[in-house]
Amino acid sequence: MTRTTPTRRILLAAAAATVLALGLTACGSDGTGGMGGMDHAASPSATATGSAAGHDMAGMSHGPDGGMSGTSGTSGMPGTGGAAADGLAAEQGGYRLDGALSGGEYRFTVTGPDGKALTSYRPEQTKEMHFYAIRSDLSGFRHLHPVMSPDGTWTAPLTDLQPGDWRMYASFVPGAGSGAGTGLVLSRTAAVPGQAAPVPLPAAAASTTADGYTVTVAGAPKAGAAGELTVTVSKDGQPVTDLQPYLETYAHLTAFHAGDQAFAHLHPEAKAAEGTGGGPTLAFHAELPKAGDWRLFLQFQTGGTLHTAALTLNVAA
Repeated sequence: MTRTTPTRRILLAAAAATVLALGLTACGSDGTGGMGGMDHAASPSATATGSAAGHDMAGMSHGPDGGMSGTSGTSGMPGTGGAAADGLAAEQGGYRLDGALSGGEYRFTVTGPDGKALTSYRPEQTKEMHFYAIRSDLSGFRHLHPVMSPDGTWTAPLTDLQPGDWRMYASFVPGAGSGAGTGLVLSRTAAVPGQAAPVPLPAAAASTTADGYTVTVAGAPKAGAAGELTVTVSKDGQPVTDLQPYLETYAHLTAFHAGDQAFAHLHPEAKAAEGTGGGPTLAFHAELPKAGDWRLFLQFQTGGTLHTAALTLNVAA
């Protein structure tokens, strides 16, 4: 038997260490701090206000009317930077919403990071701007697509609003500035003068009716967790299969949290196919950031008429 001298053992150990170091260098860093063949970057969290592919949403805030908070995703829909987003910020990522309610109109502008009115927007679900108005008790709802003037001022017609406090939301994708391509939801409050009569929030229910249609919602989402809601539309006890495309889908679903009017856009799992009717069952990706009661507003179109159905959904912690 040949015995290994101490000197030889030292040389062999050094050689082995060198080989190991070279191997780690070859299969280690990929320029992003991750190991080769591994993705250490988390995919964008699925939330309630983004595209059917990205399922994102934005507008997180810690105050009712201002203060930047959170970051946004990069999908065509409003995004979230991993924190719960609720649409309650007036400013985010250098973009700011300013507006005023007067004479049955809400006129508003979005100021970009350069301090100028933003005039470049990317269409999202066929529209450059989705505007929402919700009464503080969730009894009033509007979803409009206003018109922008050349100077960047948007005008949303809001006639016949009931007296009380309302929150106005602008959901959009900037086409210019540091946030170009990133979906945002910004909002501010406005008061409608007159004697306000609060309306109690309807109890949570699995179904509701609107214009003769019955809408049933199935699913048990938990706060902050990705889930799915299934919506079924029927009429006179028969399944509805003639839903028409509306904003690239067969139905549009938004939700508002009782108490603070936090906003969520729940996204359909599939787009509408031209020339074919949709229904009776539609699947929506749902990630509602807070526990408690949410008021859901489902909009769908049949025979050229837009219908809006509302119901209350309780979300567990």
